[in-house]
Amino acid sequence: QQQQQQQSSAQSNNKSSSSEIENANESCDSTSKQLPYRIEKSTILGRYLVANRDLKAGELLITEEPLAIGPCVSADAVCLGCYMPVELQATQYRCPSCKWPMCGPKCRGLQQPTGHTAAECELLRTHNLGAALTAVADKPDLVKNYYELILIVRIFLLKQHAPDKYDNILKMESHTELRKNNIELWQYYEQNVVQRLQRDWGMAAFTVEEIHNICGILDVNCFEIGQNSAKARCLYTSAFLLAHDCCPNTAHTDDPHSYAIILRTSRAIRKDDGITLSYAYTLQGTLKRREFMHAGKLFWCCCQRCADPKELGTDCSALVCPKCKSGSVRSVEPLNQTAAWKCDRCEYTLQSTEIVKLLDAINMNLESIDAHNIPGLEGFLKKYERVLGPNHYLLLSAKYSLCQIYGRIEGYLLHTMPLENVEKKENYCRHFLSMINVLEPGLTRLRGLILYELHGAIMMRSQRLMMTGGISEAEFKRNIKEVVRCLQESRDILLLEPIGSNEHEMGVAAAGALTEMGVK
Repeated sequence: QQQQQQQSSAQSNNKSSSSEIENANESCDSTSKQLPYRIEKSTILGRYLVANRDLKAGELLITEEPLAIGPCVSADAVCLGCYMPVELQATQYRCPSCKWPMCGPKCRGLQQPTGHTAAECELLRTHNLGAALTAVADKPDLVKNYYELILIVRIFLLKQHAPDKYDNILKMESHTELRKNNIELWQYYEQNVVQRLQRDWGMAAFTVEEIHNICGILDVNCFEIGQNSAKARCLYTSAFLLAHDCCPNTAHTDDPHSYAIILRTSRAIRKDDGITLSYAYTLQGTLKRREFMHAGKLFWCCCQRCADPKELGTDCSALVCPKCKSGSVRSVEPLNQTAAWKCDRCEYTLQSTEIVKLLDAINMNLESIDAHNIPGLEGFLKKYERVLGPNHYLLLSAKYSLCQIYGRIEGYLLHTMPLENVEKKENYCRHFLSMINVLEPGLTRLRGLILYELHGAIMMRSQRLMMTGGISEAEFKRNIKEVVRCLQESRDILLLEPIGSNEHEMGVAAAGALTEMGVK
């Protein structure tokens, strides 16, 4: 059944590409490969992109501004112009016309196609939706639902104000028939989107089928983007053509000013190989990644990583056997969500439902810890190191947080931390890097960030030990060479990020540190 659903659901998620990408592709085929990719089609993947030639790591593949943009699903209150967080309190600035909360009177997204347009403002004002939002301010679920509706409304407004964009969106796959089979999902959209839009939001002119179709297109094809606290979701002209893989060969980011998606190769791709992107969070285990992909994209991922019980050797889903204490508990059939999990030493068995409950409980514990609470995160690692395997993704998540905050918050600044904490930071960085080198190899943002954090820990440890005679001069020099390598690679990765993003600023800092060291 899972395989049938996957075959009936194209990973590339489209009926046909826009005329723009079609024309470019035809030109590419007939004029010696002007584009680095072309569109292919298969029964399993649908339409997808493959390399037209050998591609190097870091090559720019796609950059395009959104066809449509709006608040994320389940978003808290955000500015409709720039998507920065706002409050629903009476003191929050509001649009003078429609009364929806905005960041301020000079928001850069006012009257802009990527923000709060005049047409949107008029619709919200006409139906008194600003007051309606204020009335439910103490009901978080309703607030989230109001913001979820914004992008759907914007797409329908495109039909009148930008019909070419609307037509391009309609060419994307919605998987309506598959969605109808998911009764819970269909009823949610029927009650919370279709009926509400037709009854309260002035969308009575659009049929039930039209609204469900747009809901499906958004679920299947949207990209979540965001820089510097702004969060939004977008539809793009051709980026949705990339097939999914849980160990992708591209990385994407977005421009914080134009919201354009910027997609590059993260590692070398051979001619005729598929060009892939991960629509799931790579630092999750197979059970959760596949569940996420099926819920949102309506297919069961069967990639190489998902099919491997040890996840490409990382073993980032394995549990410590609670019976023999020395074995590892893994799924006996990772492409089957309901398969049992067994110990590789004593045959101890758990049902998948028990695994899900355990993972959800541990994840809830992790999410309850403040992001800057170092003792809390250290306590989490200690509490679960005998339950989860050493490379388990939930432990990696806590270690990633510690990599970032050791050396950066009051009481734990790098130059004042005890050597023990400096070494902890270094060890966490090295462990995390060893995992991400497999799961997100190459020129990926996560690697760039961790390499930058690692360089600081190595430098500080080496300086401290050199001052106390703890290491030889030769070892100190070897360590400095490693610092330089970390900085160089971090710089090369993070300077690919958009100017103005936090990651790009870190890349600039890495370049500056190398200059101070007299290294290119």
